[in-house]
Amino acid sequence: MPNKKKTMSDKKIAAAAKLLLDARARQTTIAGLPDACRPATAEQAYAIQDAVAFELGPIGGWKVGAKGISDEPTCAPLPAATVMAGPGKLASGLYPLRGIEAEIAFRLQHDLPSRAQPYTLAEVLDAVGSVHPAIEVVESRYTDRTQADPLSGLADAASHGALIYGEGRSTDLAIKQPEQTAELYFDAQQVVHETGANPAVDVLRLLVWLANHVASRHGGLKAGQIVTTGSCTGLLFVGPTAQVSALLPGLGQADLSFYA
Repeated sequence: MPNKKKTMSDKKIAAAAKLLLDARARQTTIAGLPDACRPATAEQAYAIQDAVAFELGPIGGWKVGAKGISDEPTCAPLPAATVMAGPGKLASGLYPLRGIEAEIAFRLQHDLPSRAQPYTLAEVLDAVGSVHPAIEVVESRYTDRTQADPLSGLADAASHGALIYGEGRSTDLAIKQPEQTAELYFDAQQVVHETGANPAVDVLRLLVWLANHVASRHGGLKAGQIVTTGSCTGLLFVGPTAQVSALLPGLGQADLSFYA
């Protein structure tokens, strides 16, 4: 009986991954994952993520976030094809939702491989080469992402579309998010000015959690990967030819343009 249960779980994961991959390939959306292959646990959602990521090619980074300062973080692998240095240019037809968030991202200069002992903050920061301003483009393989249950959303790479990062800096890596201002500009007009607005508050906690999570799940974070740590501005939406800038004073600016 235990073997049968495992086999059913594998089929469920494969079926869910196929639906999400087909939606990506056909540039369409689905109403949701059917009951028969909807994740019931975070572990199942991560397994679906992994099955999708395997088909999408190398992992170029990770996104990680938490709903509050003491909440358990969640994460998703980012296909390398969706992670790019700014200024970025994206075809709006491939990104119909065009949700925009300004974020703080870290670039790894050393691997953090699997090991028995958990990584500490000092060890993780030692592996970080730079910290960057970033724009995450939020997309969904669901027709209405707000109606998808949280685990289905997590299975769908936590609604990742693309990540564009600015130049950043290689010093003062232990950034204090509660003191960091973030501004968003759409077509040169400021639409957001926030300080310390990331709900997780301590983005360094997220970074350490992710390093240990990925060490046990994917063999560890890799040099060159970008880790983005959740929205500092909330989620806003733009039109098909918008010019977007995320300015984090003292850190830098990331730029993105959409074209029809």
